[in-house]
Amino acid sequence: ALVLTGEGKVFSAGADLDDARAGLATDPVWERLSATIAAFPGLTIAALNGALAGGSMGMALACDLRIAVPGAKFFYPVMKLGFLPQPSDPARLVALIGPARAKMILMAGQKIEADEALSWGLIDRIVPAETLLDTARALAADVLTAKPGHAAAIKAMIG
Repeated sequence: ALVLTGEGKVFSAGADLDDARAGLATDPVWERLSATIAAFPGLTIAALNGALAGGSMGMALACDLRIAVPGAKFFYPVMKLGFLPQPSDPARLVALIGPARAKMILMAGQKIEADEALSWGLIDRIVPAETLLDTARALAADVLTAKPGHAAAIKAMIG
């Protein structure tokens, strides 16, 4: 199992805007990172301790599960900033929330709060901040005790 989380009240604000304008926003490193997370043969969990913005959303979208604290907010201001999203992000976003809601985030620049993200299917569960990592560990428990390859086989069956 792999659990991604952050510190403080922000999971990730994405790239620094000066670095993004200097080329980081279009660097293929982000696509390679999200592809590596998606290809991980075990269970991947994004334990979102707060706001998730910009290109860092690709990491969470690539995970199998996303859990978040009540105050988490989600936005991907590519339209406003003049960047394209990571190549795989729109399809992953559409698979989770549908095309119209993906357009609300990517094109209309909407900030989505945790309750709405849960009802849309962007996240799978809202948990108190003090239990976020314990919840992630509990979700990973069966995978961690399974025979090698079992999680990968089930993940491949799901698609």
